[in-house]
Amino acid sequence: MYSEAELQSAVAAGALSHEAAEALRLHVTGMRSAPSVDEEHFRLITGFNDIFVTIAAVLLIAAVASIGQAMTPGLAGAFVAAASWGMAEYFTRQRRMALPSIVLLLAFAGGLAAMPIEFIAENEIEPSQTAGSLMAAGIALFVAAGTWLHWRRFMVPITIAAGAAAIAATAIALAAAAIIPTGTENGERYLLPLVFIAGLGVFAFAMRWDMSDRARETRRSDVAFWLHLLAAPMICHPLFHWIGVNDGENIAPASAIAVVAIYVIMGLIALAIDRRALLVSALVYVLVALTFLFRQFGVVELNVAITGLVIGSALLTLSAFWSPIRRSVVAQLPGDLRERLPVTGMAAA
Repeated sequence: MYSEAELQSAVAAGALSHEAAEALRLHVTGMRSAPSVDEEHFRLITGFNDIFVTIAAVLLIAAVASIGQAMTPGLAGAFVAAASWGMAEYFTRQRRMALPSIVLLLAFAGGLAAMPIEFIAENEIEPSQTAGSLMAAGIALFVAAGTWLHWRRFMVPITIAAGAAAIAATAIALAAAAIIPTGTENGERYLLPLVFIAGLGVFAFAMRWDMSDRARETRRSDVAFWLHLLAAPMICHPLFHWIGVNDGENIAPASAIAVVAIYVIMGLIALAIDRRALLVSALVYVLVALTFLFRQFGVVELNVAITGLVIGSALLTLSAFWSPIRRSVVAQLPGDLRERLPVTGMAAA
């Protein structure tokens, strides 16, 4: 079994012609009765060796972190970042192993962030609210710089999402330092709009990568996948918080109905852009809302079961008929917009 990334690598190395690779894609697509672009492929694991290497890497990272922590504050993070980079030189750059590469990138970014955080915590530094926001911005910017270097060296698709998260955190922290009044106890009312705006920015950035590879045949599609996965919760959480679904038992019927309506809109957007991240990120909120609605209508004992039945059936149906439903949705859009979206089962525009 060969992954899309391995096909791309074979074409790049000259071992397989572009025409032969495309013929293989079309053959597999015909066997599956669905356009390969709609399958939303991304490389995560190619065999048990990926899991084996990942477990070993995590054990080594935990060991060097413990050693560094015992020596001096901040050294644990430095050891983790250095060890992750060193292992990536072989398992990412030479072996191209997907899961270990993802774990090592996350460990590298986490190690960079841990270095100043450990130093601040160990020295019991208690900055003011504004100074704390500025320090958070500096830490996030430091991580962003590190992930940029990591991308230049290894080009792991998730790296762009990690860097985007660090840049978004930098912007949010700087904005918080500028607009949140000193001594404010409820900073959430200021932070949630900033997170929502940053989420929209990440989503737009993801769409830029998506539109550069409408057929989803290159690494750019994998980069877009991780960016969408980052943007989705940044958009969904503030949105549903403002509706009131986070209040749990106090959710109003109108709020529950609004959650379902917004989830339908998100579903249409997900179909149009051919990305399922929005649906997954909002799933918890719509489950809570539907459970409350069923309870309000008198279905008390089986409200959770019926909610699961309704949502599970709807998502399975959507998954089974994703391609024809998506063709119908995309067909209703303006022509210039259709030409920017990922291709459907129809001929590429």
